[in-house]
Amino acid sequence: MKRFVIVAGTRPEIIKIAPIIRHMVDNKIEHKFIYTGQHYDYQLSTQIIQDLEIAEPDFSLKLQSKTPASQIAEIMTKLENQVKGKNDIIIVQGDTNSVLATALLAIKLKKKIAHVEAGLRSYDWRMAEEHNRRMVDHVSDFLFAPTKTSYQNLINEKVSGKTFISGNTVMDAIREHLPLADKKSTVMQKIRFSEYALGTLHRAENVDNEVVLNKIIKGIISSKICTVIPLHPRTRKMLKKYNLLDRLKNEKHIQILNPQGYLDFLSLMKNCRFIITDSGGIQEECTSPLLSKRVLVLRTSSERPEAISMKIAELVPLEYQKIKDTIKAEWDKKPVKVKISPYGKGDSAKRIVKTLQK
Repeated sequence: MKRFVIVAGTRPEIIKIAPIIRHMVDNKIEHKFIYTGQHYDYQLSTQIIQDLEIAEPDFSLKLQSKTPASQIAEIMTKLENQVKGKNDIIIVQGDTNSVLATALLAIKLKKKIAHVEAGLRSYDWRMAEEHNRRMVDHVSDFLFAPTKTSYQNLINEKVSGKTFISGNTVMDAIREHLPLADKKSTVMQKIRFSEYALGTLHRAENVDNEVVLNKIIKGIISSKICTVIPLHPRTRKMLKKYNLLDRLKNEKHIQILNPQGYLDFLSLMKNCRFIITDSGGIQEECTSPLLSKRVLVLRTSSERPEAISMKIAELVPLEYQKIKDTIKAEWDKKPVKVKISPYGKGDSAKRIVKTLQK
């Protein structure tokens, strides 16, 4: 009998893997959940697991490394004994260092690899995520593409594994947890604006680049639009380094929050006018009919072309004036209403597990 080993290391991975874990628990399917600790901040990891009401990981790593290369090496070393000697199928989700490290280890241990959210492509080689997902796709045995476009990317690249269109498990997560957020979240009591845009920023190519980060912050501030910004630890660190944090804090139309748990962030998304972000996952989430929010994407490329083609997401050039003008124009637009998401109906976890069992 095969055992499924599910490995996750960041907030988005935990959110998207939770429906798979829940389905396996409900159906008494043998599995092991391992957390790599790539996101070490409490609100980005442990709080998310509690919000999602899934069991604590069977094993958690405590990483010492900070650089990508040493982090990948450390994950591989510490993970080896947890999957050694078992007839395991390793399940990874997404495109982080944790995903690449786990996939490389699985190859060396001759384990089968299932890659959830396979086939995404930005064709932007500045992004570490683009390197990671391409490599993982080409060594995986089972590839679960969320959409027809991502599936076609895999066919075009002639990957060796078996490919399937599964939808995206983030739709499962929203369907399962938005009602819980409505009941439990208290974050809206802290928001001092009756209407607001929601802002998030974390990608290295934006926050580690002083010139780009200055343009983004200047554009958001000068738009004069009420904006709520939960600050990722990495972003807070770089804002402080470049003397931009106090600038944000001193603006009356900007409200800075600490990183939010999943339920609170769902509530913030549901109640905002629109979202300003460089996140990939948020582009997917906002296509859910339960959220239906426009997304201004602070990037030059996106691996979610489906969200852009349906005009939920819009790429915004990383220039101060363009960012400012786009935010101001978005504030005056009518809310969007999504009827069908290209990322599925919220039954992806069931489809993925069923396929893997076969």
